[in-house]
Amino acid sequence: MKEHQIVRKNLIDMLEELDDKLSRISDDVKHVDNPPEQDFSESAVENENNEVIDALGIAARNEVEKIKQAIHRIDASTYGKCLICGQPIKQERLAALPYANYCITCAEQEERK
Repeated sequence: MKEHQIVRKNLIDMLEELDDKLSRISDDVKHVDNPPEQDFSESAVENENNEVIDALGIAARNEVEKIKQAIHRIDASTYGKCLICGQPIKQERLAALPYANYCITCAEQEERK
């Protein structure tokens, strides 16, 4: 739909930002800029940092997938409809979370599961 083309462009911009973020995360985990620490205590801290970075990477990849799904829904003219109940997702929710799959009622029910 034509009215969703701005949202589509914004989602693509978000994808590009996340791709850059994932690239930096990947470089950090692979120690592209600095070799891994040899000292045991430094290595332990580095391992903790790697776990946090890995979690950030997982979250970013999940967000990428949600954004791609939203773009697909725009292209299929199903964007803005709840995937569970089929009712329209409120514009305020889509403004805050443009890749929302569910209306707030269904999202709350999904969280409780």
